[in-house]
Amino acid sequence: MEGILLGAGALGGLVAIVVKLVIALVIYLIGKSIIGSIVNGITRLKAMDKLEPTARTFVTSAIRMGLTLLLVISIIAYLGVPMASVITVLASAGVTVGLALQGALANLAGGIMLLFFKPFKVGDYVDAAGVSGVVKEVTLFYTVIMTLDNRRVTVPNGSLMNANVTNYSTEDLRRVDLTFGCAKSENPGRVQEIMQGVMQANPKVLKDSEATAPFARLSGGSNEAMEFTVRAWCKNADYWDVYFDLTQGITEALGANGVQAPAVRVIQ
Repeated sequence: MEGILLGAGALGGLVAIVVKLVIALVIYLIGKSIIGSIVNGITRLKAMDKLEPTARTFVTSAIRMGLTLLLVISIIAYLGVPMASVITVLASAGVTVGLALQGALANLAGGIMLLFFKPFKVGDYVDAAGVSGVVKEVTLFYTVIMTLDNRRVTVPNGSLMNANVTNYSTEDLRRVDLTFGCAKSENPGRVQEIMQGVMQANPKVLKDSEATAPFARLSGGSNEAMEFTVRAWCKNADYWDVYFDLTQGITEALGANGVQAPAVRVIQ
């Protein structure tokens, strides 16, 4: 009889534990749903609209992580695990966890630095950590960059903070630099006039001030050729249009005016 009572007590204890675990799982699922609703509600606040996209995604990621951590701690407390014991275990394992998460912590620190120093923002075209493309998202641990051929590249924030970042979108104006060659027998002044004519005819090339005036000068050469440097200022958004228009336009204009290409040396 005593054995039956002990068995019934053990079974009852096991059932109680299973029920508690099921309830904890339900609490977690409901909590995750509530956290998602809270984060979505925060993103729709007018105050969030005043933040730039980079800061907005960073803040929402931080809020989501903080609420998730609070949910996990609440579930641990509900299961009856003494918080003092949990804190002691976490403290003793702190060094090990820190070493294991060294990369993640570096990425977190990098994300915070990106938020404060703002070397770029969402929508900027950048060249950083070996990746070139448009910044689509900046989160706590990584940055998403879309390349020009539509590849989605996820770059750790720690790598970005330790790399040179070239931001092509921050300035209002950009300069297009091109190089052209022609035969040594050509008249440099005539070639420069042809190049200037193409740039003057392009409406996207800036001509308003001396600092942004189109530039075309003889800059080098060899025994077979002369080399000309062409520089044209334009609005940032017009850079690639001006680049390709001038490349094609000047090449066609030189050919139409009979400017000879550089002689090719034959090595015997």
